[in-house]
Amino acid sequence: MQFVMDCLQVGREGILEIGGCSLTEIAREFKTPAYVMDENEIRKNCQVYLRAMEEYYGGNGMVLYASKALSCKEIYRIMQEEGMGIDVVSGGELYTALEAGFPAKKIYFHGNNKTKEEIVMALENGVGRIVVDNMTELEMLEQLAAERNLETSVLFRIKPGIDAHTHSFIQTGQIDSKFGVALETGEAEEIVRIALRMPHINVVGVHCHIGSQIFDLKPFQLAAKTMMEFIGMLKEKYGAQIQELNLGGGYGIKYVQEDTPVDYDKYIEAVARVVREESERLHVAQPFILMEPGRSIVASAGLTLYTVGVVKEIPSVRTYVSVDGGMGDNPRHIMYGSEYEAVLPENPEGEREMTVTIAGKCCESGDVLIRDAKLPKVKPGDLLAVLATGAYNYSMASNYNRIPRPPIIMVKDGKARLAVRRETYQDLVACDV
Repeated sequence: MQFVMDCLQVGREGILEIGGCSLTEIAREFKTPAYVMDENEIRKNCQVYLRAMEEYYGGNGMVLYASKALSCKEIYRIMQEEGMGIDVVSGGELYTALEAGFPAKKIYFHGNNKTKEEIVMALENGVGRIVVDNMTELEMLEQLAAERNLETSVLFRIKPGIDAHTHSFIQTGQIDSKFGVALETGEAEEIVRIALRMPHINVVGVHCHIGSQIFDLKPFQLAAKTMMEFIGMLKEKYGAQIQELNLGGGYGIKYVQEDTPVDYDKYIEAVARVVREESERLHVAQPFILMEPGRSIVASAGLTLYTVGVVKEIPSVRTYVSVDGGMGDNPRHIMYGSEYEAVLPENPEGEREMTVTIAGKCCESGDVLIRDAKLPKVKPGDLLAVLATGAYNYSMASNYNRIPRPPIIMVKDGKARLAVRRETYQDLVACDV
């Protein structure tokens, strides 16, 4: 049977395995629900991008892991070992990365509403770049840098006006977006013009991110062309030498069999061609290229393991299969209508004779993980795995209904270990006064 995750295999006893570890054994040792991540798959995905950056840009660039996809100390350790940079979007992500020992100079700090405290943390820890979102932030950054007698290097987040053909909640490059400054209105030009005169701001680059879960190369190529034209204009009009171009991420992954993602290195290859052509046409130096894959590094390396509690058949209507997790550990279906596939780890190749809705245990009618899932006959006590949950599950998890968040189990070469422990009821009341 073909799974949407390449790192899965059926073992000799017919039990589904990830990273050489039986999911039955993982459930026995670590209990459910649990996130399970294949370390080798994460590293393999990093290496695809790193090789492509070397091949198509001659190493004149850096791959930044978009850590909002999954942020924990172990992920940052892996990224450091693989030679990746990272981007962070909050003080919490920055703190976690620093606690893991990630080098601050390879951290790019994003966010559309950074607080004073977050900017101070970034400045005092010497992060490599701050990606400025708006004029209010720029003015605050200049003031805080001046107070510390620092010069800080920045990129500006630009809205290039590109339609990414994705869910409206995760489109970020169009003019009607909370992120960045728009090209169409002249706002982007104006903020760069002002920044070039600020004594504590070093304008090194521009940034765009057009959306997420994109299966088409053309929007990325158009974004690259638009951004290179902006770089050319800044040089011609203001003499500005833009050294870095960050083209964001958003590369789609395979959640269900119908998804048709592009090979990840093809994004870099396609965009590299545009950057080279535009550099020559516009007579500007080819910039140092940055890209920000997140989902495509961790999503297909992870699954969520549950135990079935109740199978409830409503005759002629629907059969609900309720598991011991739900929207608290994966809110993406209720937020975006995201689709997933599920499998029974102890019967992964069985005939899929049942059509069921996989529901969670939260006191919420919308607490659904998958509608109309095809499964073999399922009964209470069975293990159930929802696939490709490595991104935007743990990072978006909540304690709704005061349910503790699951652990992250990292597997590698037949061995499983804790990366993040399971929350306890004591953790839930730790901040209560």
